[in-house]
Amino acid sequence: MSYLVLARKYRPQTFDQVIGQNHVTQTLANAIAQNRVHHAILFAGPRGTGKTTIARILAKAMNCKNGPVASPCNTCRSCREITLSGAADVFEIDGASNNSVDQIRELRENIKYMPAHSLYKIYIIDEVHMLTLSAFNALLKTLEEPPAHVMFIFATTEPHKIPITILSRCQRHDFRRIDAEAIARHMQKLCADEGVEIAIESLGLIAREAGGSMRDALSLLDQVMAAGQGDISHDQVINILGVVDRKIIFEISDAVMRGDLSILLDILDELYDYGHDMKKLYADIVEHFRNMLVAKIGKKVNKLVDLPVHELEMILGQVKGVSATYLNQVFDILFQEESIVKYSERPKLAIEMAFIRILQVKPALPIELLIQKLDDLISNTGDLPANELDEIYKAKIDHYTENNLYREKEPAAQHDFEANVPHVRPVKPVQRSSDDPFQDIENCWGKICNALSSKHPALCAHLKNSSIKKMNGQGLELSVNGNNYNCKTVFQEKNLSIIRKACQDCFGEQTEIKIRAGNSKENNSDKIMESEHLRQEALNHPLINDITEIFSAKVLDVKLLQEVFE
Repeated sequence: MSYLVLARKYRPQTFDQVIGQNHVTQTLANAIAQNRVHHAILFAGPRGTGKTTIARILAKAMNCKNGPVASPCNTCRSCREITLSGAADVFEIDGASNNSVDQIRELRENIKYMPAHSLYKIYIIDEVHMLTLSAFNALLKTLEEPPAHVMFIFATTEPHKIPITILSRCQRHDFRRIDAEAIARHMQKLCADEGVEIAIESLGLIAREAGGSMRDALSLLDQVMAAGQGDISHDQVINILGVVDRKIIFEISDAVMRGDLSILLDILDELYDYGHDMKKLYADIVEHFRNMLVAKIGKKVNKLVDLPVHELEMILGQVKGVSATYLNQVFDILFQEESIVKYSERPKLAIEMAFIRILQVKPALPIELLIQKLDDLISNTGDLPANELDEIYKAKIDHYTENNLYREKEPAAQHDFEANVPHVRPVKPVQRSSDDPFQDIENCWGKICNALSSKHPALCAHLKNSSIKKMNGQGLELSVNGNNYNCKTVFQEKNLSIIRKACQDCFGEQTEIKIRAGNSKENNSDKIMESEHLRQEALNHPLINDITEIFSAKVLDVKLLQEVFE
């Protein structure tokens, strides 16, 4: 007799023997006990999870001589024939090779005849999504109202390809991937029955490679048993399957945590020379760091991480002393580079570049540590005591809350806020002649505009509605008018310096230049100037300078309290 593979030899014969699909088997058992079995049932789910197996068990349960019964006897004629795939009243049809409308019409002609010796004539159509659209249409009416002695059981891995008209006529059961721990325990029992000794660590590796499919796991176990003699070591399993040892994945993650690029490159080079699939290796690394991040978070780890117990303990030990923020940084970079590695013609080089990027990123400090350092810094600041700083912050918040949160905003009025222009030269009295240009305001303003228009036409356009407000022998005062955007542009530090230089070129370097916000219905320049002044104060504050020096950081933006509340 030819060899019977493990997947067929140890195929479950009752609902209780099925692994990992309790939600389906329990529902079907209850339906049989209550005589509420649907005439058309659809099993949908990943490959190798027990769809066809449960379909056969259901057929035996319906046609058993003691039935319908939830636990078939497996000894009567009908049960034995179904087990041997030779039942006269149970038809197993391959949907991929029997997908034409003519074959469905033939099926419709045959279902009118009564079963030979069983209670039901049962049609099991595997990979039913392969039927053509015309074949599905030919099956519609029969599927909705079949004869009382007929049952349909469909199985598919791609339920989205089945027309909704068929789905609406079926009772659907979705199968789940079987977790690696359950597969490993089941294979351990089979190894004991076969008299083969394989470590649970090796069985866990086989279960992980199966990807939730019991059939794939048993096929790999068959391969391992055939290649080895007697007890099989873990190294033999790795060599037979051609997979990367999980210890190497842990070594890679340890090297990343230590920032040791040379170790990473050595490991990648060794695996590449050995012939391992680098894209599969990268997928394993991404999954491993995902598991590390979930383990660090510490919520529902056993549910979210599908790993054997000993590996889960190793991960929990590995993430001690590592912040979740840094793990998230590493995982984010690995995930972003995944598509590059997947479609690269040189995946080894792409993986090396990904690790270089990771090691160039400085670990982000936890927010709790940042707050503690800031508190320590404030408390140790000599120029500004902590209590005084707190009072200032509280006063600013109270002031803005009182004037903005609980009052309606009033139209902007005329304010005279002088722009905070640094490095103003000392003003000395200047003797003017009788034909002093300061005596003619329009002439002065024309000279300033001419000086700006040649080199800075854009800035000159923003000063279109502006004018000289005051002028005397010592200097002049510009009034900036216009909308909010014009004023905000003019009162930038760079533009203020340009305007001042143009004025001093026209009237002398010792001329005092004052630039104020003018009066306009749309003008909100006073507010802008005050905001800019507060921003400069914040940037020049010694506390901010100390923070940027301690954390090697730079200030990206300054948000004022009024901007936050608005």
